Formats: sequence, C-alpha cells, structure tokens
Amino acid sequence: MPPKLKISDIKSFPARVGIRNQFLVKVETDQGVFGWGESGLTGREKAVAGAIEHYREFLIGQDAMQIGRIWQEMYRSQYFEGGRVLQAAISAIDIALHDIKGKALGVPVYELLGGKQRHAIPTFASTGDSAGEGAIERAQELMEAGFDAIRFFPIGQDSRDIFEPRQSIAATANLLNRARQALGSAVVLGIDYHHRLSVAEAASFCARLDRGVLDFLEEPIRDETPEAYESLRSMTDIPFAIGEEFASKWQFLPYIERGIHQFNRLDVCNVGGLTEAMKVAGWSEAHYVDLMPHNPLGPVCTAATVHFAAAVPNFAWLETRVPERALGFDNSEFFPVQPRMVGAVYPVSDAPGLGVEVNEALLNRESFAFWEAPHLRRNDGSVTNW
Repeated sequence: MPPKLKISDIKSFPARVGIRNQFLVKVETDQGVFGWGESGLTGREKAVAGAIEHYREFLIGQDAMQIGRIWQEMYRSQYFEGGRVLQAAISAIDIALHDIKGKALGVPVYELLGGKQRHAIPTFASTGDSAGEGAIERAQELMEAGFDAIRFFPIGQDSRDIFEPRQSIAATANLLNRARQALGSAVVLGIDYHHRLSVAEAASFCARLDRGVLDFLEEPIRDETPEAYESLRSMTDIPFAIGEEFASKWQFLPYIERGIHQFNRLDVCNVGGLTEAMKVAGWSEAHYVDLMPHNPLGPVCTAATVHFAAAVPNFAWLETRVPERALGFDNSEFFPVQPRMVGAVYPVSDAPGLGVEVNEALLNRESFAFWEAPHLRRNDGSVTNW
C-alpha cells in the first residue's frame, strides 16, 4: 500500500481558455502526487473560487485517499448544505482526488469506479449554435465523419438579444421535419431547447413534429418543478433528456422515481463529482434510465466523464464539442495530454489517474475574464431564459 497522501494545498485556476473561462482546481499532497479537477458553473467562477477557499481551510492535512469521507464532510460541514455553487466546488475537488488516487495506485480512474465496461465511448455531436438552413448540411458532414447521433439547436439559439419562443418552435419544427427526411431513419436526432419554453410552448412544438423525427428532446423547460415536466410528459411520447443543471442525487430523485425522463444529462463537474455521479448512475440503472452526460467544458471534464462512462452499464452517448468550430476549449498548449477522439468515439485511456496533463505555468499567465451569457428579452421587453 502507498503511504498516506496528506492534502498540502488546493489551488484554483479560473482562466480564459478559448472563448470563455475554464475553472480548474489542483489538489496537491505532501508526497508530490497531485490531481486536477474542473468546476462546471460557467459564468459564476468567482463564487466557486470562494467556496474552494472555505473547503481548503479544513481539507489541508487530510488523507487524500479517503474520497468518500471527504465528500461527506464537504457536503455536511455547513448548515446551508448543497446548492449549485457548493456542489460545483465539491465536484472539482472530488475529481482531483480521484486523479490523485489513480496516480498513487498506478491505475486509471475507471478502476476506482468498478472497472472498464467498454473500451470506447460513443458520442453525439452538435450542428453548432446556428440552427438555420446550414444545420442540415452540417449534420450531413457529421454523419460522413462517423457520427450516428446528432443534436440540433433551435432557430434563434444564437441570438444575443431577442428570443421569441413561438416564432422559434414553428421554424424549428419545420427544419427538423426536413432534416429527418434528408438524413434518413437510422441516425439518432435530438434537439436542445436550453429550457427556453413553457409547457404549452413545448407541447405545441412536439405537436408540429412528424412522428419519429426526434429521438430525444433536451431541456425544453426549466427543471425547478418536476410536476411541470410530468404535465409535458403526458402530452408527448418523445424521450426527454434532462439534468445538466442538477447539483445532487436529490435533484434527480423525482425525475428518476416518477419515470419523467429517459436520458440523464448528468454533469460530473456540477453534480458532485465522480462520487455523486456513480450514485446517480446506479439509481438510474434500476429505473432503466440511460446516461447521456453533459460535457461542455475542457479536457479535464472530458477525461473524468470518459472514465465515468467506461465504468457504468447504462450509457448512451457523451456530448462532444470537438467537431464544433473555433471554441478553443481543448487547446493543446494548455492541455498537452488529453482525451483525443478517434472517429466518433473516445478511446478509454489506461494511463494512471485521469490521463490528463495541464500546463500550469500557462494557466498562471492567463488572466480571468468576466463572461456573461446573453441576457435575452422577448419583443415586448420582458426577460426570458438563455
């Protein structure tokens, strides 16, 4: 057995990589073994940095190998437990601790999660932010590149100011009906509505689609009220993909237990890291819900999710941004060793830990830049969801 690895420091790196910030966390130990994690609360990195500082105060000196116990202490050590900010901080630390333990034992992280159940991770790719007429052509390019699962975005997705749901659903339904005819019946097609619709609007959208057009509808409405999703569930038989915002197993509870959705868009960098993700995975398996992880961040998130995907039985596809253009999240100068796609799959790395190397010196030179998602309005001036 390796000697105990005591946590000696926890460092935060909110740095601009590509078109927006990545929030990386490095956990160091007194034996020189260190691990990298990533937080998923994009656009609110300063809040997560504060939470990391609080956790650092009592984690220094603790045994880095005791991942489950540390998770419980981070979650239960305050009266106001949980929430998206704290869970994003816990996620980053938890992933880094898995990286440390894998390196210390000389095994890839998937071995810590029960072992490898698949050697390659299937992915789905997106047509890009603009869902105009070029989206069908883009989908054809993705099919030629080997992707058999493709996600569209709604008309108006790339607007920086105005989004009118009713205008979007009419145009988008027409686009998708034509896309299915052009692309054939074999390819999996989905759309991410980014929780921009009401129940009535989402139902109208589904009613405008020809039967068999969509294999999944992602985040059509906001998730705060499961009963609203249950209402929508009764109006359509299109499978739902939900959960990228969920910050604990408890948020998944009503969706899994009530049979509301068919795909979990679990995000390991928001839900509570790999420790919490594995609990959600087992629960989902018991209810025949497949995993379709959210993966919009950098290579550390991708690597952690690839190991997670390798270790669970109930897996569908992993989101990838690699075929999308000019994002820069996977910049090789920052991440000289990272997951690389082969065709439309991620091979599972057998390197110890996550199998990612980070250029810390470059991160230190890259300053944080505030980034805001578009603050969208409707034509009448009222605020609507991004």
